[in-house]
Amino acid sequence: MSETAIDPKTALVLIDLQKGIAGMPTVHPAADVIAKAAKLARAFRERGLPVVLVNVDFAPDFSDAVKVRADAQAPAMQRDADFSDLVSELDVQPSDILITKRNWGAFYGTALDLQLRRRGITQIVLGGIATSIGVESTARAANEHAYQITFVSDAMTDRNAASHDHSVNHIFTRIGQVRTTDEVLAALHA
Repeated sequence: MSETAIDPKTALVLIDLQKGIAGMPTVHPAADVIAKAAKLARAFRERGLPVVLVNVDFAPDFSDAVKVRADAQAPAMQRDADFSDLVSELDVQPSDILITKRNWGAFYGTALDLQLRRRGITQIVLGGIATSIGVESTARAANEHAYQITFVSDAMTDRNAASHDHSVNHIFTRIGQVRTTDEVLAALHA
């Protein structure tokens, strides 16, 4: 394994750590993933590096949601009034960049790339829920946009163990570095 590289212009991007998603059953306890993500967010803020918090939301009638013909339908989501609210553990700060997406990935149809480029960001550190959906979709687009990517393996989880493992071990290792929270924090302090 090569040394963990953190560019001087790196942003933390956390996907769908919101009440409606974090409340779903996951392979790894969502509370543990959220605690690690919050720890990363504090460290990035302390160093003056951007923290990007991405949530997913739709119109009440889902008129702005993608309509697909698919053999496997997503499980029905409980859409409470606070579904898209970010979890309180993230301690959202005025300096944080808030992005709302209406797709799996955080780049398409949002200002994410614009916000990163205007800040000169060359690398993203990525985590969130779900590994094989929102995180992987965002990662693939980040790779296509030529961002360096570090995946925080213990700050992400999925609803399906095989899907999570496939993303982490077979996709992420081909487009970035897969590290733990502690390894990322050590690289930030270096």
